[in-house]
Amino acid sequence: MDRKALFELLVSPPVFFTLLLVSRMVFFTTLEVIRPARPLAYRAVIRNDLVALAAYIYIVFPLAAHLNHLVQGQPSYPASVAVLPVPLRVALYYVLADFGHYWVHRLTHTRFFWRVHKWHHSPTYMYWMGGVRATVPQQFLVNIPYILAYPLLDISPWWMFLGIAALSAIQNDWMHMNMTWRSVWLERIFVTPRYHHVHHSADPRHYGANMGNLFTVWDRLFGTHVDPDRVEPNFSFGLGTKENPVRLMLGV
Repeated sequence: MDRKALFELLVSPPVFFTLLLVSRMVFFTTLEVIRPARPLAYRAVIRNDLVALAAYIYIVFPLAAHLNHLVQGQPSYPASVAVLPVPLRVALYYVLADFGHYWVHRLTHTRFFWRVHKWHHSPTYMYWMGGVRATVPQQFLVNIPYILAYPLLDISPWWMFLGIAALSAIQNDWMHMNMTWRSVWLERIFVTPRYHHVHHSADPRHYGANMGNLFTVWDRLFGTHVDPDRVEPNFSFGLGTKENPVRLMLGV
């Protein structure tokens, strides 16, 4: 196989994302084993989480994306946006998409939409794969701000989609991983594991806390910020109640 054929094989979505998953598994598990925030029996949880991951990859995301495609409308941006440097357009994309994600996240924590998001909060533990649970209606809603911001990248190099998708997966692993690490200066800008773990607390006082997905600035601006240093470190995760697992997975 020549270099061109090998390259085309490696960047094909099935191979690329399979290699990415294996790399994520090795990298994040290694970090968690070296510096675990809490004890975790991987063998007790890994099977269910692999099933949840498979359901997300092969059912939830494709179905939600199909539904988004049926109803989406592409916004138009000024022609001057097309001439902006790619790094600037990527930065704008992340700011706009994450701003929308923050408000969609807040929406899913309201009385009428909580059911579609509840499954994501059902694990009583946190580690890098603890955040893979998503329902179709939740993913449908979360996709919207990214679809609206995507025209900023639509004229970018072909590899941009793979890069954005890979970073999204890594970001989700990062914010849920079970690792002891404190960086107050980084949390002034970006969501960190301990910052996001507060959001998964079973304590009702934290249900509406730290809803940012990438940037913490939205929490600070809109009153949902809770300083992890002010939270009892040994808090528990989960819903605090027993729920019908089928209804949780369906989001109904």
